[in-house]
Amino acid sequence: MKTGKVWLVGAGPGDIGLFTLKGLKVLEQADVVVYDSLVGQGVLSRIPENARLINVGKRASHHIMRQENINQVLLEEAQKGLRVVRLKGGDPFLFGRGGEELELLRENGIPYEVVPGVTSSIAVPAYNGVPVTHRDFCSSVHIITGHKRAGEEYDIDFRALVDTKGTLVFLMGVSALPDICEGLIGAGMEKDMPAAILQKGTTAGQKRIVATVSTLEEEVKRQGIETPAIIVVGKVCTLAEKFGWYEELPLSGWKVLVTRPKELVSRTADMLREKGAEVLELPAIRTVPMEDQSRLYKALDHLEEYQWLVFTSPTGVRVFFEELIRHGKDIRAMGNARLAVIGEGTKKALKERGLLADFVPSVYDGDTLGKELSELLSGGEKILIPRAEKGNEKLTAFLAQAGAVVEDVPTYQTLYEKSQLIDEKKEFETGQISCAVFTSASTVKGFVEGTKGLDYSKVKAACIGRQTKAAAESFGMKAYMSEKSHH
Repeated sequence: MKTGKVWLVGAGPGDIGLFTLKGLKVLEQADVVVYDSLVGQGVLSRIPENARLINVGKRASHHIMRQENINQVLLEEAQKGLRVVRLKGGDPFLFGRGGEELELLRENGIPYEVVPGVTSSIAVPAYNGVPVTHRDFCSSVHIITGHKRAGEEYDIDFRALVDTKGTLVFLMGVSALPDICEGLIGAGMEKDMPAAILQKGTTAGQKRIVATVSTLEEEVKRQGIETPAIIVVGKVCTLAEKFGWYEELPLSGWKVLVTRPKELVSRTADMLREKGAEVLELPAIRTVPMEDQSRLYKALDHLEEYQWLVFTSPTGVRVFFEELIRHGKDIRAMGNARLAVIGEGTKKALKERGLLADFVPSVYDGDTLGKELSELLSGGEKILIPRAEKGNEKLTAFLAQAGAVVEDVPTYQTLYEKSQLIDEKKEFETGQISCAVFTSASTVKGFVEGTKGLDYSKVKAACIGRQTKAAAESFGMKAYMSEKSHH
């Protein structure tokens, strides 16, 4: 039997863009993923759907599994011959107890690799405009964690830390703040030394409070802070105002849910991230070709008879050409048919197959496509529309009114897959998600199926076209649509 292998992978501080290329590659090939609660949602959503998931960690005071047991799990799974990824927030060797996990593997002859991660101790200050070192202020940085047993003091030499005159980064949670500030002042640090607490850095929940060692605790009580948060002490904290860049991005602080088909890597998500939003590419829509394609095959046998082929989505284009080839034909069978598409995305999908669209409507939705295309018809034209199972009925109605003979053939269906890891219903209920982006009416329906019982009036929906907007409104969502939507 083949031996399994373990990868200790650092998932970084939260922003999916800070997950390493190697980490992503290893994750995509995992059989089992052992993860904890500090792993960012963006990274969690990239876990392959066939991987088995083992959740081993919760935040402070809610431990699910003890470290010894985690070590044991990694060993047992690898002994089954599986590829095991131990996914950890930040970096596995910086207070991530990665060293302890390796010892048991080593003793048992299990091969392993370590994939470093971007550590929050440097990345979170960077996203707040705080360089942890700066020539004018300090020449060292010190990263400290404070584990203390009940009733004991922290095992921290505050005097030595003060003497370094370097930047101090504490990764230990909000509850330790009073002890840290008192310890530093007691060891002789000036009371007006700048200090900051940085919450949920690199995500939409990012927030900072900058004060001094003597006033930070009061400020936190006044303004409130959530975990996870890190504490930075040193003169560099004063640069946050000047260098803070993340909050200046137009969508900073927004968390957006993008519904997407599994097979499409989302351009929408990338564009939103560039503007500073935290994007959850979730729940996935899966498009599945119809089992029975006999109606389509019948049309393909007489393809040269059609004057127009109309495509309403990139998936519709993909399925049509896959089935054409499967049926033993290629694009030569299309004769002189002209090609109409609903919008830019669909136009691009045709272009990739060496075909140029003859017609694109002025607004990218089914109604406008039907209306504007029917104006070009003289009557009697044969039109084939290969598309999703439940398509816009008005499109066919407009074309039939203009005297065309329309074959409306369903070629694929859209199924909604609920995420195993992220509870989007809870995210909306607690107001974590600012907005959901829907690219078709079926994605709206799928989303509703996956979040039964949610109060949809709480959902802001950004929709691609009229049909999608109408579907969102029918469930009571606050729906918005751009004037010229890009399909």
